[in-house]
Amino acid sequence: MRTLVWLLRALLFFTLFAFALNNSHEAVVRWFFGHEWRAPQVIIVLLAFGLGAAFGVLAMVPAWWRHRRAAQLAEPPPAAPAPAPDAPVVPFAAHQDGV
Repeated sequence: MRTLVWLLRALLFFTLFAFALNNSHEAVVRWFFGHEWRAPQVIIVLLAFGLGAAFGVLAMVPAWWRHRRAAQLAEPPPAAPAPAPDAPVVPFAAHQDGV
């Protein structure tokens, strides 16, 4: 199973690498007031993806905090562990064949 997962990861990596090589020409991002930014297209796509992922994670932080606080209030604090009853110590081999 691990080999299959690594093969899928390698396939994804090489697919994205091929995408980057095929889209290495320069692209222009036009901002307001005549400003523009020239960069390879793959850099622009990667930056847009990274900013979108970061924005999504930051947007979820307040909900995560709210759920964490609610979960902490809902469960009682952990009690001290009860002492184990005194049991005779029996070697493991005695249980295997009943002798």
